[in-house]
Amino acid sequence: MAERFVNFEKDGAIGVVTLRRPEKFNALDIPMLRALEAALDDAELAESVRVVLIRGEGKGFCAGGDVEAWGAMSAADFQVQWVRYGHRVFDRLARLRQPTIAVLSGHALGGGLELAAACDFRVAETQIKLGFPETSIGVVPGWSGTQRAVRRFGAQIVRRMAIGGEIFLAVDAFAHGIVDRLVETGKAFDEAKTWAEKIAERGPLATEAAKLMIGVAEGEEDAAATEALASGFIAMSADLKAGVGAFKAKQKPAFSRS
Repeated sequence: MAERFVNFEKDGAIGVVTLRRPEKFNALDIPMLRALEAALDDAELAESVRVVLIRGEGKGFCAGGDVEAWGAMSAADFQVQWVRYGHRVFDRLARLRQPTIAVLSGHALGGGLELAAACDFRVAETQIKLGFPETSIGVVPGWSGTQRAVRRFGAQIVRRMAIGGEIFLAVDAFAHGIVDRLVETGKAFDEAKTWAEKIAERGPLATEAAKLMIGVAEGEEDAAATEALASGFIAMSADLKAGVGAFKAKQKPAFSRS
């Protein structure tokens, strides 16, 4: 059932997560968010996958949150079921162990741009538009558009979109560093896949560690990153094997610091 809304598939070392609601320009509702979270879990558990692409089916990348999905919610439900849950899913994407590339072959507005911002890289086609139009209907960006987007794109650029109402064409978004690569219409997926294949050739553990450490510096990661890096280091030691073996044998371990 989840694959009806979001699909995950493997292509060698590349994983592809596809939003599948083209009739709504892949606008997100609760079932879509749940399916996206499940697809990201599948991607992280796929040991052979070294880079993950995020794309939208049809003409849009993602039109953001579906107004019909949240418009009738109570204030309490809007806060918890919509904003906080959306944050959890987007944080899941931002902290995926593999590098991620957003394939922007269609507009990325509101929550769609927040989704793209949660990826490590963005490849955009020249015809697309990007922005945070939420204040035009009386709401604010709620899935890290005023937080992660500021860290990644800069406060003034986000002010221009979220407060000033500017919608950037892809060429302007590229000039401002909102997107990393600019390609002709119809070329985004091929460009992203070629880039992903080059990334996949690099040392996978080093790449994952570099992403984690950059996340710490950026404020994306927290104390869990320190414990993950330290635990990974320890897991490769003879001391761990000695300790676990001794525990199972109910003996005192003989550590070698190696």
